[in-house]
Amino acid sequence: MANENRSVWTSISFWRRSAAWVTGFAVILLIWLTFDTLGQISMGTDADLKNKVTKRVPAPTVINYHIDYKYNAKRGHEVPVIGDKQPFFGKEWSEEEAAKLLHLGKLTSQAKNCMDCHTLLGNGAYYAPDLTKAWLDPAWQNGGPLQGMTGKNTVEEAMAEFLQHPSQYPTHARMMPNLGITAEEAKGLVAFLKHMSSIDTNGFPRNFSQAAKREQGGTYAH
Repeated sequence: MANENRSVWTSISFWRRSAAWVTGFAVILLIWLTFDTLGQISMGTDADLKNKVTKRVPAPTVINYHIDYKYNAKRGHEVPVIGDKQPFFGKEWSEEEAAKLLHLGKLTSQAKNCMDCHTLLGNGAYYAPDLTKAWLDPAWQNGGPLQGMTGKNTVEEAMAEFLQHPSQYPTHARMMPNLGITAEEAKGLVAFLKHMSSIDTNGFPRNFSQAAKREQGGTYAH
C-alpha cells in the first residue's frame, strides 16, 4: 500500500499550489484592470483637445468644439469625433467657466430628477428617451424640426428654450413636464448634454443614429 501510485487530482498539495497560483494571477489581473480602467475614465484636459489627443472622456472645454458621431469600421460602431472650434451660446468658454457650467448642469439634472424618466450613460428609467447622445440628434440640428419649432438658430439655444418651456413645444405623447428650469440651469444642462455626447461609450446606445433618423419628428430627442 505504501508504494501505491496516487492521482495528482487527489493530492492536497497540488490543489493548494493551484489555488495559490490562481489567486495570485487574479490579484495581478485585477490590479492591472483597475489601473487600465482609471486611465480610461479619467477626464482629459484642455491641452488634449488643442493637441487633438483623443480621450474617452474629454475635458469640459469640449463644449467649445463641434462634435460629430461617425462609424468606425475597426471598432464596429460609431464614435464621437471632435472637430473644429465652435461657439457655444455665442462664446468660447475658459477651462474654469466650462467646468463650472458642466457642474451646474450635472447638479441640475440631479435636482430635477432627470433619471426618473430618462437614461443617462446607461443609468435611469426608460419612460422617456435616452439622453446620452441627445446633443447629436438630427432633430436639434440646423433644419431639424425641434430647432425650427423653437425658432432658434443653434442647437444649444433650441435645447435651452425647450428645457425652460417644454409645455409650449408638445413633441410626444409623453410630454415633458415644466420643471421650472431657469435660463442659467438650462444652459448648464445643455452643456452637460453636449459633454456627455462627446464621451466614447463604446457605441452606447446601440444604433443611435438610425433610431434618431427614424424619429426626426422629435420623439427621440427630448
